[in-house]
This record gives sequence, structure tokens and C-alpha cells, in this order.
Amino acid sequence: MFGGKARPVGQSQPPDDLPDNAPHGVPGHLVGFVEALRAKGIPVGPSETVDAGQVITVLDLMDREMLREGLSCALLRRPSQRPTFDGLFDLWFPAALGERTGAADIEIPRRPDGEVDILELRKMLAELLVADPTGERTRALQELAAQMVEEMGQYRSATGPSFSSYQTLKNVQPELLISKLLAGLAAGMDDSDFGSEIARRAARSRVKEFRATVEAETRRRVAERIGRDRVASYGVQRQAEDADFLRISENELAELRRSSQRLARVLASRLAARRRHARRGEIDLRKTLRRSMSTGGVPIDLVTRKPRPGRPDLVLLCDISGSVAGFSSFTMLLVNALREQFSRVRIFAFVDRADEVTQLFDQVTPLDQVTRRIFAETKVVGIEGHSDYGAALDGFADGWPDAVTSRTSLLILGDARTNYRDPALDTLRRLVDTAKHSYWLNPEAEKVWGTGDSAANKYAEIIEMFECRSARQLTSVVGRLLPV
Repeated sequence: MFGGKARPVGQSQPPDDLPDNAPHGVPGHLVGFVEALRAKGIPVGPSETVDAGQVITVLDLMDREMLREGLSCALLRRPSQRPTFDGLFDLWFPAALGERTGAADIEIPRRPDGEVDILELRKMLAELLVADPTGERTRALQELAAQMVEEMGQYRSATGPSFSSYQTLKNVQPELLISKLLAGLAAGMDDSDFGSEIARRAARSRVKEFRATVEAETRRRVAERIGRDRVASYGVQRQAEDADFLRISENELAELRRSSQRLARVLASRLAARRRHARRGEIDLRKTLRRSMSTGGVPIDLVTRKPRPGRPDLVLLCDISGSVAGFSSFTMLLVNALREQFSRVRIFAFVDRADEVTQLFDQVTPLDQVTRRIFAETKVVGIEGHSDYGAALDGFADGWPDAVTSRTSLLILGDARTNYRDPALDTLRRLVDTAKHSYWLNPEAEKVWGTGDSAANKYAEIIEMFECRSARQLTSVVGRLLPV
């Protein structure tokens, strides 16, 4: 399978109109790469950029994987940033330019009529995936992926020819090879359940890696046609903190749940700093002017009022219906992690009925199971099960009249879509008038507030409403709003 002369993967024949890959030299290219990382939400400062420059001076630039690892060590701070980094690295430091040419060790099998033989191609791919991981096997898989993209991934778009990873893998369907991979991988393992599970995970991992190789090759070819900046804007995995709550995937939401403690620590440090500043107290103008009489009316010594001790109460009222469940569940976890910053935190959830769920946020229940327990153990869903903000507000005000007091900060989470039912504006007005602070966080874009069944524009006349479409935006807003 691997016999014959090996050809470097990077060998290629660039088209005549291909632009210079580094028009400003290696330093300028590195700066452009850093700017792309920042645009994707990865914080890279000047010191990390300087470190990356030092890395480039001591590494072999022809060894892409060594360069990849060196730059990742210099530029990244968290493991969760690695998928985004890898996607951008493949665009800024491509394995090849243009169509790969040369004496190939791997050739796509064909039928007598010249068409690709899918069955033989699957067999070849299975043999490569089962083989022990070596540098030669990796090069063979990359070469096969490049040929598949060239032969099977091209299509004609409105702007000209392009490439698609879906088009490439549509007929091959590498997931169908998992059973063959299991047979090959299990041959060297014991017959226990543990050995079978290892083989299954290894098979899925190798198929996933090959799909990633095809996707990276597709992005490279498309980037050469329309520009890497444009491909990076939609073809590279975003940071979970930048994902839109209303379109967030399960993997991104799981990553946010894992990062809730880290974000809570950031917010806690901000609150602590604001609280230290608040301890100085506001300037007492009357006493300051009286003291300035000894200096001819010049207020040299400022007199401040003694700040009131104590921390405020915080009450959350959260819509956990399907449309905003990800937004509300993450916000509840984030605020729950800030318990120590408040004298008391009470959390209420609702769909069309409100119920207290504070007791479910304990140290035993995993974070990803809290929402499941809310639906199973509380009465947040009534007969119809559709969002009803009016009924929820009325039920909250009547069922827990002591929850909101003059020292309470009220935080309401939801998209304010009432399904054309009574929004209970008077009830909300009474709650806002009673509370010390009142804010509404809305995961929808402000431009759609008040459209369709949204009562956001009506609620915004009573309570201060903020757009919070991503975790990054939410953290920024909450950091400014939470009282000290």
C-alpha cells in the first residue's frame, strides 16, 4: 500500500493567477495570522506575538506540524481554542498551493469507463485507516484526500468553479467503514468489553480525522479562489463564547457549561474590584465645603459618605422554553457560580408557569443535568407548554410575593415572545417599582424586538432591556449590570 517513491505532501503546481501567499514577508504574514485569531475571539497580545516570532526563528518552516505546535504553544491560552487555531493555521500556512501534482503513491481507483470506483475507493480508504499511525500513512491519507477533493469535490457555482467537502464525501460515506475498521482494529486486542470499546472509539476517531483532512483540503482550495479571509469568516470553527444562543450547537453549549466557572471567576474579580472602590463612599459635598473653609474655600480634603454595608439580593426569572433554553440555562449556571458575591440568590424558571429552582443548583448535580431536572421535578410547564410571559409573571408575583423587595436586583431572561397572549405589563411594572434594580436580558437581536409575537418593545418601556446574543456579550453586560 505504501510502496514506491514517496512524494512530499506540500508538492503542488500553483495556478498562474495565484496571489503571493506572504506579500509582506514572514513577519507580516505572522501578524496577519494573529489578527485572524483575534477576529475569531482568541485573545493574542503583543507579548504572545513576539513569542511566536521567536518560535519561527528557531523552527524549521518546512515542517508544518512542528510549526503548528510551536505557534500554538506561544499563542494559545486554553485547549478549547485549539480547533479554531488549527482551522486558521491551515489557511495561513497551507500544505500546498493549487492542485497537487507529481508521481503519486496513491491513485483513486477507476472503473473501465473512467469513473471513480466507489467500492474500491472505500476498500482503499479502510486499509489506510486500519494501518498503524505513521508519517507515511498520514501522508498517504492527505494525498488521497487531495485527490478526492480534486476529482469528486468540484462543482459549478454562480461565481465559477468551487469545491465542497460534502460533495467529496457524499458517495464515499466513510462512516459506513466503521464496522470494517472495528474488525481490523479488534484483531490486535482482547475480546473484553473494554477492548471492544477502545476499538470503537479508535474507529470513530480515525474516520473523524479523515473527514477533517478532507475539510481542510477543501478550505485550502476554496481560499485560493475567493480569499482566505472570506473562508475564515464562515469555514473556521468559532469560539463557543461567540456562538449565537439561538443557534448554538450541543457541543458549543457543552463547552460553555464547562467554561461557566472560569467566566464566573472573571465576573467575580470585576465585582470585587467595584466593591472595593464602592467602599470609599460617595463625596459628601456639604462636609467637603465646610472643611474647605480652612483652606480659603479650596476643597483640598474630600469628605466621603460612609458606605452602607451588606450585599444585595439577586432574583433570576428565566424563560427555559425550547427557543431560549441554551441562553437561560447557561446564564443560570453563570449567576449561580457567583453566589458568594450576593447575600442571597434565588432562581425561578418558567415556560407558561413559574416555579423556584434554586434548590436544584447544588454541588452534586452535574451542570448539564440541571435543565433536565427542572423539567422533571418542578412545575414550570402547564397544560399547553408554550411560552406565556403574562401567566408566568402573574404566577411569580402571586406565588412568591416576598421574593422581590426594595434591596433586590431582579434579572429577567427571555426573548419576550408571548405567543400573542396577555404580557401582564402591570405586573411587571409593580415588580420593577419594588426592586432596587431591574434588568431584562434578551438573546434576540434588537432589530427584531416587537416583531411578530414579541412584546419586547412594550416590556422595554417598563424595564431596561439589553441584547445578549452570545456568551461574550452576556458576560460583558452582566459584568456591568450586577450590583455591588
